[in-house]
Amino acid sequence: MNADHSTVLRALHDGHAEALWRYAVRLTGDEQLAEDVVQEALLRAWRNPGILEQGCAASKAWLYTVARNFAIDECRSARARWEVGSARLPERARSDHTDRTLDAWLIADALSQLKPEHRVVIVRAYYRGESVAELAKILDVPPGTVRSRMHYGLRALRLALEENGVTGR
Repeated sequence: MNADHSTVLRALHDGHAEALWRYAVRLTGDEQLAEDVVQEALLRAWRNPGILEQGCAASKAWLYTVARNFAIDECRSARARWEVGSARLPERARSDHTDRTLDAWLIADALSQLKPEHRVVIVRAYYRGESVAELAKILDVPPGTVRSRMHYGLRALRLALEENGVTGR
């Protein structure tokens, strides 16, 4: 974008954004949506530099047309038909560590049912963040063996969790 383009776009914004916003509020009845409409109209002007070269009156008419069409499209969209606005924010969920604690117990129990060679690669990879190469060096086994133990260990872990009534989420 050249400096002249930027200057013209800034002038277009400074000269028309406030009036365009009031127009969009009248169209939509929603101040937040009106802000989105103005932003989209100005973004489209920025993407179409030829519009800016047509002069102030033509650019203004083009902006209002874009704003009107965008507002209509937004009001017709599925999101507008199914969203329900609310003046109040919903209550924030309070932090409850019960689920996390129960999950940890279930996983610890399932891990205890694994063969030691499977358990060690899973714990070190997932809880300590060690890579396959690091594990291969530490355990003095080839990387393929680490991957194999990880595969069969995760499979056994999934089976142990399913036996304890845990299903995939």
